[in-house]
Amino acid sequence: MAKLTKKQKENKAKVDENKSYSISEATALVKEVTTVNFDASVDLAVRLNVDPRKADQMVRGVVTLPHGTGKEVKVLALVTPDKEAEAKEAGADFVGLDEYLNKIKSGWTDVDVIITMPAVMGKLGPLGRILGPRGLMPNPKTGTVTMDVAKAVAEVKAGKIDFKVDKTGIVHAGIGKASFSGEQLEANLQELVSTLVKLKPVAAKGTYIKSIYLSSTMSPGIKVDTKAFVG
Repeated sequence: MAKLTKKQKENKAKVDENKSYSISEATALVKEVTTVNFDASVDLAVRLNVDPRKADQMVRGVVTLPHGTGKEVKVLALVTPDKEAEAKEAGADFVGLDEYLNKIKSGWTDVDVIITMPAVMGKLGPLGRILGPRGLMPNPKTGTVTMDVAKAVAEVKAGKIDFKVDKTGIVHAGIGKASFSGEQLEANLQELVSTLVKLKPVAAKGTYIKSIYLSSTMSPGIKVDTKAFVG
């Protein structure tokens, strides 16, 4: 295990591992213990009391964060010629079809989100082995397969993210940057966790949200009090 630097030890000492912090306390503290010399990402890890192996307990959805993620999202719109203009106007970074399908076949995946149309999905099927592992395969459930391409592109650019519980029952998501104000981080955190609560599977019994941890790049994890989201 790598040794902690003096600054990392100081930051770790500021976080009480036995305390559950209020949302406002946690968002203020994560900024305080972020001391890297770049604008660090702020991440949320929410452990849910679900069994992702069971289809009726899978939690997946989308949320538009009020203040965005702070990250410049590169969007590829795989569309037919009649949709190219609206995709470009909405802010898509790459627009086209066959040219980009061929690039992907050659291993190119330098984008964060791919948005396409139902009619194009048949062409994307063979690329599943490339796009799937990278989380880039468009999906109607996340709004990335749609006829309203302009709206989908604009929403992603504005801070819409999709999330999915992993095999250990945890949802990981970036909710901003260390340069965000505590209030902005708090609003984004509230929006994401509230969305998870709305998506609680009927089959999930007992305490749904088991734990919430907030952290930034190289910072210690900060435990967030879950009581604000109970009931």
